[in-house]
Amino acid sequence: MDTSLPPGGGRLTGPRTVYTEAHEAFRDTVRRFFEKHVVPYHRQWERDGIVSREVWRQAGEAGILCPMMSEEYGGAGADFGYSAIVIEEIARTNCTGPGFPLHSDIVVPYIEDLATPERKAEWLPKMAAGEIIGAIAMTEPGMGSDLKAMRTTARRDGDHYVINGSKTFISNGQLADLVIVCAKTDPSAGRKGISLICVPGDAPGFRRGRNLEKIGLHAQDTSELFFEDVRVPVGNLLGEENRGFSYLIRNLPQERLVIAVRAAMGIEVMLEKTVQYTKERQAFGQPVIDFQHNRFKLADAKAQAAMFRVFADHCLALHMRGELTVELAAAAKLLGAEMQNRLFDDFLQLHGGYGYMAEYEIGRAWSDARIGRIYGGSSEIMREIIGRTL
Repeated sequence: MDTSLPPGGGRLTGPRTVYTEAHEAFRDTVRRFFEKHVVPYHRQWERDGIVSREVWRQAGEAGILCPMMSEEYGGAGADFGYSAIVIEEIARTNCTGPGFPLHSDIVVPYIEDLATPERKAEWLPKMAAGEIIGAIAMTEPGMGSDLKAMRTTARRDGDHYVINGSKTFISNGQLADLVIVCAKTDPSAGRKGISLICVPGDAPGFRRGRNLEKIGLHAQDTSELFFEDVRVPVGNLLGEENRGFSYLIRNLPQERLVIAVRAAMGIEVMLEKTVQYTKERQAFGQPVIDFQHNRFKLADAKAQAAMFRVFADHCLALHMRGELTVELAAAAKLLGAEMQNRLFDDFLQLHGGYGYMAEYEIGRAWSDARIGRIYGGSSEIMREIIGRTL
């Protein structure tokens, strides 16, 4: 890890005001955790296609998981800034394998907000401890972002739901002990017939397919999931029946902010590393950075990174006050993902042939970043959301 970078960024824009001293103290804890428990092992996890379960338990012990969860259930009762710091440290180290943000900032809020008191008491403390790993299963083969085309069904049978269907591209899919399944409880109602139901990983009839081979995020387990007459108690329903789509829409801005925050830090870190590399690499008898074209490329990147940092921090501050809108979150996700992909391609080019080698960090970061334009709603969907407000 490049410890020359300032604790919370800020080299491009001056001191950041979105974080307090308490936030930065937490950053120190998170950074030490990643240096000790993640960075030394991540390359092996990339080769394995999955991280160890042990790192989840270690993260729970360190208080890194679920910082926003209520203290009643084992969290810190903190604001989203603490989650953002975990996301930033993942981006800083480019250790993309541990799916902590998905677990803490996407799955857990659904359960804490919508589950019954009994289920909260049963699941949440173990999720904070890293003993239960969470996932959410929305996407299906051939469905993409079109939720109304969902074919997975959950039929009421007495005190149980009977779930049938399949999902794909599910992050944390191999490790997950608890999966929030999006299913049609009223297939005739389109999006208005979707419900969210929690399925334990050991439920009879629930089967995991292969760990999908991706072009990036190699240490992140991403799976196909299959449900064949899976029976779960009605008490596993989150919120009200047939209101799942409204719950998804309500929580998606935070998911998109996660992607934007990660992009902002990733751009800053890879810019720093590329500047350093071009100072050291020689071509035609001089450092690569001494060629005006290359220096101008990096100058443009620095200006764009500074601009996006200000916008991302603005969105982060809004969200911490509960004021982030759907369209602004979509804009942050769209701009961050598109800029990250464009700039990472430039940074890789400035590394020459070495940029294409897996042992160089920029090559791995470049391939990892590509999914940012697709997951959490594709860039095209983000443009549609923004376009509707014009």
